[in-house]
Amino acid sequence: MTTSAQTVVAPARAKTAADTATVRRKQGFQHGGWFVAPFLTLFALFVIWPLLRGVYLSFTDANISGDTANFVGLDNYREALGDPLMWDTLGHSAYFTLLVVPCITVLAFFLAMLAHNIERGKWLWRLCFFAPFLLPSTVAANLWQWLFNPGTGMINHVFGLDTPWLADKSYAMLAVVICTLWWTVGFSFLLYLAALQGIPDHLYEAAKLDGANPWHRTVHITLPMLRNITGLVIALQILASLQVFDQAVVMMDFTPGPEESTRTIVQYTLEEGFTSYRVGYASAISIIFFVIIASVAVARMWLLRKREEGVR
Repeated sequence: MTTSAQTVVAPARAKTAADTATVRRKQGFQHGGWFVAPFLTLFALFVIWPLLRGVYLSFTDANISGDTANFVGLDNYREALGDPLMWDTLGHSAYFTLLVVPCITVLAFFLAMLAHNIERGKWLWRLCFFAPFLLPSTVAANLWQWLFNPGTGMINHVFGLDTPWLADKSYAMLAVVICTLWWTVGFSFLLYLAALQGIPDHLYEAAKLDGANPWHRTVHITLPMLRNITGLVIALQILASLQVFDQAVVMMDFTPGPEESTRTIVQYTLEEGFTSYRVGYASAISIIFFVIIASVAVARMWLLRKREEGVR
């Protein structure tokens, strides 16, 4: 009789516990929903709605004057895919990305190692390396525009050069890259520095006992432990570099640069939308660019997942 009663009571208790957990989850979601609601509202208003609106406009001949937009189907996409200027500007953005990403990854790692291992004045080194990242893009661009000035700039004066940095297509993009490295390396530096502080000291101590020199400790301990951070830095820098706009435009005085060598795809999109007033065509270009950016992000996630599965 007792066993039978216990058999009946046990499922009832389990059901009651499950119901209680379900109620708590629902209550937690309801209460938590109020905290995320402001963010979700702003995200929908300033991200989702403009994206959907842009997709709609890309199928029309809308212009900035506000005239009635007519549906044109895929005409804007056909024109964009056959537009040599769009491919040229996309090539400029890709070229900028190829220059910036490897340099900023290596430089950020080197600066983080320096700031992590130096004994005296750590706070000063960290401040100096990170401080430029706090500057607005226009301030950084104007500063380097002055430094690269062929007549009064410090770069040519200090190194004894006579290089027209901002007036020659051979050097214009390189000048933008140098400005970007100085301005944005602080963020990647901070990521590396935080990751270095998370590496257990006993790994280095054991390596020292085994006779490993600093180079071996860096190659066999530091770099493998920073693999995930390096992948994150590379992915973030690729996505940010492909969208380069501010510093290139400001340094070139709001022009496409010498022989249009620094005109990026973001700048070309804005010119089509707000200079040529072709909002529909500019929307189509932006959607194509969005697909490229999304493809890069998805590819990075897929590679990361494959690597994690390989490790397992």
